[in-house]
Amino acid sequence: MLTLDNRLKEPLYLQVYRQIKEMICQGDLGQDYKLPSTRMLARTLSVGRNTVETAYLQLCSEGYVESKTGSGFYVNKLENLSNNPKSIPAISTSKSQLIEKDHRYNFQYGKLNNNDFPYKLWRKCINSILATPEAALMTAYNDKQGEIDLRFEIMKYLNQSRGVTCVPAQIVICAGTQQCLMLLSQLFREFSLEIAFEEPAYDGAREVFVNSGYNILPIQVKNDGLNLRQLETSKAKIAYLTPSHQFPSGALMPITKRHKLVNWAIQNNGIIIEDDYDSELRYNFRPVPAIQSLDKTGQVIYIGTFSKTLAPALRLSYLVLPLPWLAVFKHKFSNYNNSVPWLEQKALAQFMQNGQWERHLRKFSLIQKRKHDKMLETLHLLFGNRVRIHGANAGLHILLEFVDKDEATLINQADAQGIKVYPVSKYWFSPKNYENNMILLGYSSLTEQEIVDGLTLLKSAWFNEETRGRT
Repeated sequence: MLTLDNRLKEPLYLQVYRQIKEMICQGDLGQDYKLPSTRMLARTLSVGRNTVETAYLQLCSEGYVESKTGSGFYVNKLENLSNNPKSIPAISTSKSQLIEKDHRYNFQYGKLNNNDFPYKLWRKCINSILATPEAALMTAYNDKQGEIDLRFEIMKYLNQSRGVTCVPAQIVICAGTQQCLMLLSQLFREFSLEIAFEEPAYDGAREVFVNSGYNILPIQVKNDGLNLRQLETSKAKIAYLTPSHQFPSGALMPITKRHKLVNWAIQNNGIIIEDDYDSELRYNFRPVPAIQSLDKTGQVIYIGTFSKTLAPALRLSYLVLPLPWLAVFKHKFSNYNNSVPWLEQKALAQFMQNGQWERHLRKFSLIQKRKHDKMLETLHLLFGNRVRIHGANAGLHILLEFVDKDEATLINQADAQGIKVYPVSKYWFSPKNYENNMILLGYSSLTEQEIVDGLTLLKSAWFNEETRGRT
């Protein structure tokens, strides 16, 4: 029997989904068992039908159940369950394990807090667009580079906030940063198959180029960003970097070094892929102008995204291509249709036209600054000099470096207290370059009180034995 609790922070549809999933995994609901109709279960649980439908669709997407048109939802056969379903462990590090442990506090990076998304304003934009004759464009393939009014608004925003010089024709709307990079990895194949990457670096970006057959040249990250001397002595003709808030270290590249980087590109006929990640989220000083704003010869490809400030699930990012590469892009991808839904593009364009984007960004940045400040204040109070903090004053995460603790131990000790923290090792291309003594803490999905409570438990998890030894 399903039970729902309105007092929990977990949405009702997730409670329905989780409980049905557990019954399937435990063998209580066998293969071909027909789930109650969405209408019947909604009436039984006294919830909206959409709640049950969303739960069922999630179960379908993960393969637990199958929807049969005109008949209903049926439980699938799960091949990897043991003959004794009741013995399935609740926690496993195996990728094939279907059940993941719930944590009291999850310091996940990249997930935003549900309360920070402007649902009412976004719904208003969607409804407004659907009420116009232009909504007929929903039934057609649209501009291959993205909707022109959105590209115009992005151009204005970049010029005002980042100093980026471009026209709408240079902008390509993409479904996330990785799609931006997938297009670039194809665009540059005949130019060079070697690319310099920061070490450490965003593994999701690096993997795109690895899968595209590129040779990765790891370049050390210093306190002020990419090590230019290493770059200059490498064979790289292309360099990918995150200069405004280097991921994951948090290093900020100063303006003098940005000029030197542009000179490197000019002298070597090179290409700079500037992922301007987290440039909007600077908490105690003004952002440094984008490298693209210094480029006069078309050496810099600029990438921006709305994933960290609006919603990751919207999959809205963009490229700004220099004019020399724009013609190549159009020729190579002339038969590619744009992969971002038309309606989302139009909604964002209207959101920006109405000034709502700027207001949202100011409000969002203030909320994240308060969380950031609360995290630093609590860390200094509870941890003192037992940790070193990297990446402060910007973004949605920090790194904690320890003197005498290894990454796996830190993660396991936190897990024992019901807290999820994250490894840093995966961001290194060469593991030998990593000292194996850091963890990553994201804070954007947590409240300020949850940050304090979670860090308090982490102190107990990581330093309890030290405390007992001193008393």
